[in-house]
Amino acid sequence: MSRIVYVNGRFVPFEEATIPIMDRGFLFADGIYEVSAVLNGRLVDNEAHLARLDRSLSEIGIRNPHTIAEWTRLEEELVTRNGLSEGLVYMEVTRGVAERDFAFPPEGTPPTVVMFTQAKTVSSNPLAERGAKVISVEDLRWKRRDIKSVALLAQVLAKQQAAAAGVAEAWMHEDGLVTEGGSSTAFIITEDGRIVTRPLSTALLPGITRRAVMRLAEENGLTVEERAFSIEEALQASEAFFTSASAFVMPVVEIDGQRVGGGQPGPMTRKLRELYLDMAKAG
Repeated sequence: MSRIVYVNGRFVPFEEATIPIMDRGFLFADGIYEVSAVLNGRLVDNEAHLARLDRSLSEIGIRNPHTIAEWTRLEEELVTRNGLSEGLVYMEVTRGVAERDFAFPPEGTPPTVVMFTQAKTVSSNPLAERGAKVISVEDLRWKRRDIKSVALLAQVLAKQQAAAAGVAEAWMHEDGLVTEGGSSTAFIITEDGRIVTRPLSTALLPGITRRAVMRLAEENGLTVEERAFSIEEALQASEAFFTSASAFVMPVVEIDGQRVGGGQPGPMTRKLRELYLDMAKAG
């Protein structure tokens, strides 16, 4: 069966899906995207993802074409049409199609909306059992990283460095401090059991999985500390991990070729992953 995708109000076979070359997402990366996980055929923490989509669109002046209820209905129909049990739903909204010009197109230009699914193992990922290796790279991105823009060239280059090094992720840093991963939020756990992650600002994306994990940690009596940390501190940490919609909670066992903690997934990270999976499965 051909994969079914959604383009501007229509569910169509993947092979028939097209976007005009004058779409501003293609010409200028003038658009916003969002990704929600699917587990057991159900969307995970989806309202928070859609709220972030709405905020990002508002920040760059694109009208949100759908309400949360409408988005959810479209996502669920896409999941059903593709028989997706586990994986991801990708959503993208661009400023639409117009003659190429840097300034915004005329008022009333309809936004472009694209959605598709990707089958992927997110719950029983073998990498979570052995732990991920990461490298550190300079953060080359623009100054509004809190907006989930489709302009991802800096992240592409960072992730390619990671792929070339044979590791799972790149942790970006500037001024000596970790900002976030190429497609994730970075965490460390100190020797005295504090879970540390950088506070939200325009320097990093407000991770939806980040927020859920922090809430679960606090509900279970764990201490969460929002502050910046360096690669050097991360190397001295008891444990490290990263979070994302596609990785959930992923243990980090090595940074730049040096072991973190005992070089294997630590007990607190395992516990946090278990807590998150329980939440996701509960729906």
